[in-house]
Formats: sequence, structure tokens, C-alpha cells
Amino acid sequence: MHTSSPLPLPKMKSMHLQIEHHTEYQYDNPVRYSIQELRLSPLDNKGQTIVKWQIQSPVKAKSTQDTFGNTCQTLVLDTPYKSMSITAKGEVKSHGCYEYQDDTHAVSPYYLLQPTTLTQISEPMQSYFESALPKKRDIDSVLALADAIRAGIRYQAGVTTFATTAAQSFAMQTGVCQDHSHIMLSLCRFANIPARYVSGYFFAEESPNLASHAWVDVCLDADQGRWISIDVTHACLTDQRHIRLAIGRDYYSAAPIKGIRSGGGQEELRARIAIQQVKVL
Repeated sequence: MHTSSPLPLPKMKSMHLQIEHHTEYQYDNPVRYSIQELRLSPLDNKGQTIVKWQIQSPVKAKSTQDTFGNTCQTLVLDTPYKSMSITAKGEVKSHGCYEYQDDTHAVSPYYLLQPTTLTQISEPMQSYFESALPKKRDIDSVLALADAIRAGIRYQAGVTTFATTAAQSFAMQTGVCQDHSHIMLSLCRFANIPARYVSGYFFAEESPNLASHAWVDVCLDADQGRWISIDVTHACLTDQRHIRLAIGRDYYSAAPIKGIRSGGGQEELRARIAIQQVKVL
């Protein structure tokens, strides 16, 4: 995720963004077999329009929809390889939206009340944030909780990993956007408010290292499936700089790429994300 501190939030108008996400794997020994799930395809929704998008991979991936409605490509490689790359790229128009309504086929918000291994709350977390827990399901209350998390968990890259739990990040009092999001999920669910993880991209021209990002959707009305989207790291509602990729219960179910392999030995992973505004001629 991020490699530097979050930036201040200047107001911007709607954006037309060009995105390229390149991931490259290198192995000491040949990989004999691998299966990977890709959630690298943003969807058209109220907040964004996909102008064009494509994924380049060594073999053709099978495309399906997962439980949460994300586009999921399954990539199976059954011939030996020592290196492999995947590139997702395209153009997206972002419209600056922070409120979403579920369709009739969506997973029930009540399912998003259940904690996961990554979002299990600890007693010290509960005690520390007790006064900040939302008393009402409204925007101001959940933004106040996000602000308390931002104030209490110092942003620092390199001290946590994708497997760090909310309780572990809280104990270290440090983390990145993924950790802020997991803590927010823990506290919202503890307060009986459904919440879900969002993976995506964040446009910050002056700091391209902020491109890979994560935030949360918080449900203000479970019966109506009404959600608001909050960037916990910046303690703000999402805007034109946020591009949604996938949603899930936590990082594991919304990760851009995850998989298993047989063979390969030591793995070296390099990821590069470039986002820029499309210039209108």
C-alpha cells in the first residue's frame, strides 16, 4: 500500500483518469502450477464510468462474478514458469460519489456485521475507542470515528503487511490505509453497523506512491441497503480521486491479486501503479 504520509485534500472537479497497474513475479525455481484470482476490473457504478479497460496475462483468464458482485478473473497456469506478469490498464471517469445503494441481488448488509480474522476487535481497541463509537447511524458520527482512528493510528509504511490484523496494528499504533480500514471495520461491526472493505486506486498527482488505496463502506440503512464510502486514512468521504475496484469483508476477499502455487521457491513481487489525468485536446 502507501509508502508515504497521506496528503492534504484539495477540492477537485470530476476527473478522467488513465490507470496502469503492472504486477511482476520472479521465482528462484520453476513454478509447476498456480491459480490466481484477479479483482482488477473496476465496475461501472454511480461514482465511475469505465471508458475502456483490459487485463493482459500469460493465458486467458476465466471471468466470473463473486459473491459481492465484483468481476473476478481466475488465472490458471499449468506449465512451468520462473517469471510472470499481469497488467491491468484503462481509462475511468470518476464522478465524485460517496453514497451507494445496493441492488436487489446484493449480499445482505447484515452479513457484513460478522468479524473476520483480520477485523476481530480486541479489548484494548474497544476501550480506547469507546467514546468515539457512533451513537447514531449518520455521516457525522462515522466520520468522527474515522477521525479518531486517523489520530490514534499513526500512518507509517513498511511496519505492517497484508496479513496484519486490526488488533495487531492497533497494538503498534501504526499502519497504512489497509490497517486503518480494518480497524474501522472492527469498530463499526462492534457497534452493530455493517461495514465492508473497498480496494481501489487514489489519484494524487504529487505523490504517485499513494495510488494503491483502501477504504470502507459503512451502511447507514441496512433495510434499504444504503451505504456511504469513507476514506479512513484521510477521514473524509470519498470523492473524484477514488476509483473502486472491489468490495469484500476484508482485504482477503477484495484483494486485487491472490492465489496459490506449487513450486517456485522464493518469490520476488514487484508492483507498479501509474495514474494520470487524460488531457482533453
